[in-house]
Amino acid sequence: MLVLGIESSCDETSAAVVSDGPHILSNVVASQIALHRPYGGVVPELASRHHLELINTVVTDALREAGVTLDQIEGVAATCGPGLASSLLIGLTFGKSLALARNLPFIGINHMEAHLISPWLSAGRAFEPNVSLIVSGGHTMLVHVRAVGDHTVLGQTTDDAAGEAFDKVAKLLGLGYPGGPEVEKAARDGNPAAIPFPRGKLNDPDFDFSFSGIKTAVLYWLRKQEKKSVASSQKSEDGGPSSTSPTLHSSLFTLHSPSLSDLCASFQQAVVDVLVGKAIAAALAMRVRFVTVSGGVACNGALRDQLATACRRHGIELLMADRKLCTDNAGMIAGLGWHKLRAGLRSPHGLDAQPNLRLG
Repeated sequence: MLVLGIESSCDETSAAVVSDGPHILSNVVASQIALHRPYGGVVPELASRHHLELINTVVTDALREAGVTLDQIEGVAATCGPGLASSLLIGLTFGKSLALARNLPFIGINHMEAHLISPWLSAGRAFEPNVSLIVSGGHTMLVHVRAVGDHTVLGQTTDDAAGEAFDKVAKLLGLGYPGGPEVEKAARDGNPAAIPFPRGKLNDPDFDFSFSGIKTAVLYWLRKQEKKSVASSQKSEDGGPSSTSPTLHSSLFTLHSPSLSDLCASFQQAVVDVLVGKAIAAALAMRVRFVTVSGGVACNGALRDQLATACRRHGIELLMADRKLCTDNAGMIAGLGWHKLRAGLRSPHGLDAQPNLRLG
């Protein structure tokens, strides 16, 4: 069975083709990072316009890369939520229209549920029960997955998602967009133990997350350093001893290296500690052999390395989605669509976009 998948939930226009297995034959992604970088975040109207301009070309490229024609496609899957309403409508409407015109079965896909399958697509392995960590700019959650389509959310963020915290801290520091890769890059030469930032809810008995506290802690630390810098400057002007404190040189409290590296490394370590600790605790509680990881923040090298170490320590197998399947992509949409269509599931052609669609 050949399934065409379409993804347009936020700022990536993507189309993919999967075959039996499911095996990914193509996965074309057109990113809008450069378009939104000047604004420091995704502008919904710009995103939807860009989806509209690109969707036909991206689908055509996916078919060409897969070496198939539209006549060979046997089913269509498209993201119906969650995401930006105006962006979702472009891919969803295109997918429904194509299925209707070609008299093909159609299935609407929950973007978050598709993340659950992406590590298995990457590994090319048969699905087994697992605890899945989904960690992205908009979501951070732990899910007990018993089978494809059979899952329970164990916990999720009560405020900011991990990726959102990375982006907000990057903005505070005057770093570029998207913030996650910029913070990770700045953290490479830093000391992760330099600043004792809080680990929100790490020792709580539940599996929920909270990352707003560490974002606020970074802001307060920056303000404290600014006061020290001002006091030091005043002493220096009065003939007093000069300070070795970091120099703050913009309204965003940007720090000169190596203090910037230490700050980013300490912040990143606090977030990673929580993600790893909660994932391991959930896996042990659910008595599963596998932990799987997906979502944009799953591209973070520190998270991947430290989660791998923790899983080995506890005798747990770890499956991480390939980086190209961590961020928004149609490969996972088509992959989940293949499973659902093969099971006989269908969505009505009147299916509407569901920006606030929840997992489960």
